[in-house]
Amino acid sequence: MKQTAVVVAPGRGTYNKAELGYLKTHHPSSTLLAKFDGYRLQNGQSTISELDGAEKFTTATHLRGDNASPLIYTCGLSDFGSIDRSRFDIVGVTGNSMGWYTALACAGALDPFGGFTVANTMGTLMHEHMIGGQLIYPLVDENWCEVPGHRAWLLGEISAINSKPGHFLGLSIDLGGMFVLAGSEAGLAAFELAIPAIQGRYPMRLPGHAGFHTHLQLPVSKLGFDAIPSNIFKQPALPLIDGRGAIWHPHSSNPDQLYDYTLGHQVTEFFDLSAAIRTAAQELMPDVIIVLGPGNTLGGATAQALIKCQWRAWTNKSDFQTSAKSSPRLLSMGTADGRRRVTTM
Repeated sequence: MKQTAVVVAPGRGTYNKAELGYLKTHHPSSTLLAKFDGYRLQNGQSTISELDGAEKFTTATHLRGDNASPLIYTCGLSDFGSIDRSRFDIVGVTGNSMGWYTALACAGALDPFGGFTVANTMGTLMHEHMIGGQLIYPLVDENWCEVPGHRAWLLGEISAINSKPGHFLGLSIDLGGMFVLAGSEAGLAAFELAIPAIQGRYPMRLPGHAGFHTHLQLPVSKLGFDAIPSNIFKQPALPLIDGRGAIWHPHSSNPDQLYDYTLGHQVTEFFDLSAAIRTAAQELMPDVIIVLGPGNTLGGATAQALIKCQWRAWTNKSDFQTSAKSSPRLLSMGTADGRRRVTTM
């Protein structure tokens, strides 16, 4: 008997040193690569095959937006294609941040090449303009429970910094147990000075990241509209959950509105992954949630978002870990065990 599944696509920051060679290892016979590589060559860019097959991972190369976005898209979409459909009935798709572009292709709202075009174009525009930056800061304790009052306190600090002349700081992504903040250099630096450092690494700057999901990206949004035609968007074949937690249903979604959301709101406004995961869990009620690769950093964030909405009666990290041992409900394709449970290999 098939299990129902919602698929979650990862965003930036998930292809790191440990993921070098991900495509070569897991998708050596990919039929997508030749077409994607050809597009990159025509645009004077390093091919996806070259990036994935490099001898050494380098921050300067692999974390650049014009390289990272299409590389992560290719890995995620390839993983989606390897899910064993004889065991899983996919009832919905969502994605974090640029993972929305992968989700669009997985759901059929864009064909694979159309999705690659969007991911490559937007990643390149973000890199070329590099407006603002991002950092992350946790909301939860070691058992993945939100610290009482911590969210409101952080929002107050963010608002206070944002009100200073010459400063901009805003909420970029609600990432389960983390806030991703975006801002100008002055705003980010002020936050780093005002907020206590914890766990030896937070607040943590995200290298190569612009001020995603804020009004800082309005110029990039406009350039995206100019570069990407609306006619490549179509009705999704699967329910598609966006960064507001709204569902785009098959047969009743307007492709023009989907285009406007993707290059408008999704680029310039707050992205609420926690809301997307909550909608997936509560409205689509899947048996399992499958997180695509590369990497497994989104697995923890997804688990924290599920704990927040108490899916499967999970209230903390211990509940999640106990469930994972007896009956895994969150399957991450970036791990060997998760991949074995999901794919036909």
